[in-house]
Amino acid sequence: MGKAGASKGRSPTPTAKSGAGGGGGGGGGVTNGAQPTNAATPTTTTTGAGGAAATGGGGGGGGCSRSTLHANKTILKTVSVFLASGKRNSSNQSKAAAAALQNKRQQRQRKMDELSGKINPKLLDNLRKKTRFTKDELDALCRIYRKLVSNCQYAAKTLASSSSSAAIAKPHAAVEGIDRIVFRELLHSTFDIVTEEILMERIFCSWDKAHEGLPLRLEGWLIGLSTFLRGTPAERAAFCFRVYDLNTDGFITKDEMFTLLRNCLIKQPQDEDPDEGVKDLVEIVLKKFDIDKDGKVSLDDFMGTVAAEPLLIEAFGQCLPTDSAVVSFFSTLQV
Repeated sequence: MGKAGASKGRSPTPTAKSGAGGGGGGGGGVTNGAQPTNAATPTTTTTGAGGAAATGGGGGGGGCSRSTLHANKTILKTVSVFLASGKRNSSNQSKAAAAALQNKRQQRQRKMDELSGKINPKLLDNLRKKTRFTKDELDALCRIYRKLVSNCQYAAKTLASSSSSAAIAKPHAAVEGIDRIVFRELLHSTFDIVTEEILMERIFCSWDKAHEGLPLRLEGWLIGLSTFLRGTPAERAAFCFRVYDLNTDGFITKDEMFTLLRNCLIKQPQDEDPDEGVKDLVEIVLKKFDIDKDGKVSLDDFMGTVAAEPLLIEAFGQCLPTDSAVVSFFSTLQV
């Protein structure tokens, strides 16, 4: 019993050793395998865990790399689009600048051709389509245009040389085209247009619809001259209507009729109140022209009335050349 008790009393020590010894083989102690095997087991397990951890870490690194790569691709794509857009804008700006330069050169050449009386083939074909002149007539009319422009330039220089009128003449020093003074003299001396100042001004302003009131350039001069000399009845009637429409509102009103008729009628010395006679005449003419009865004459009213009675085309004053003046003018072209 004492031995047994003693044995029991010592049992903890070897148990502790056994536990310590088993601690080396510890966790794998189900089998009686050798310690290297038991030691290798946790090593393998540890290695597996480490590999898994490493694999997980590698997976995380791979995800981060893919995100970075995607971001870089996006940035590169954005930069490429921006650069391509910049190139397109630069290319468009270059094309626009080149087109503007080319247009400027063409305008300069056109001005030089106009002043020299020359017509380039392209413009000549265009003018032949827009006018009723032959090629030889266009060449002759261009020579006349050159002389008229020279007269305008000479008059401007003469006016500028005068000390008393230098300030007034300065804006006209660089005039290119046929101005009012030369144009009026041409109408009077060449086409027998003898009319009031207000109608002379309106004829000049109505000659070139695209540049009303400005000096007449070559193309506008030729197109207007074609209507003036060889226009159809409808074209000439439309031209007269533009002349009579003093304020360019599309109608000939009673006030405009009064102004036009009052200026072109010869006043008799014995008339006490000539304006009353003009007012009566306005009422008569208005009834004749006002087809739609709205109290004013529209273009349609004017064209319809003139088509029915062609002699009324210059009812408000002379603004077309006589037939003899037209024949005489073409005979002087020497074509």
